[in-house]
Amino acid sequence: MSINEYSRLTNTDQDEVEALIMRGKLQTTIQNDEVLVDASSLMANIMPSTLQELNDSQTPITVGANFVEKTIGTIINLHEKVLFAKEETIESIKNENIFLREALDSLQELYDEDRRTIATLTESLKLTQQEVEFMRRKYKLMWGKVIEDHATA
Repeated sequence: MSINEYSRLTNTDQDEVEALIMRGKLQTTIQNDEVLVDASSLMANIMPSTLQELNDSQTPITVGANFVEKTIGTIINLHEKVLFAKEETIESIKNENIFLREALDSLQELYDEDRRTIATLTESLKLTQQEVEFMRRKYKLMWGKVIEDHATA
């Protein structure tokens, strides 16, 4: 996710997020000239670094209710955003499927119309060829007799 999204989700200032990136606390990748925060490092860095260090040292941790509420609120907020994004994706895919189905129906109609046109043109060509053949025979009969009469005269 982008730095802006990360700062909005964790309710931190964008400068603080950039400072975490500079200190190596957040993993980042660069795609299309945009710095993206690695989502796998997201939850580990929501917890303040002093608590993380205490947790690493195996000493008991006492956390205030406010911190727990904020953490749960952040998790719920992230979950809601994931669900919303999922619903948007599903709706987008449904709309795309409807569009593709309509395009396929339209192409099928055009294909059927082209098949009917080809059948009509083929029939017309056959009739025209029969007419030309009839005219050849008529011409040959008519002029063949004239040529024979002229050759004998």
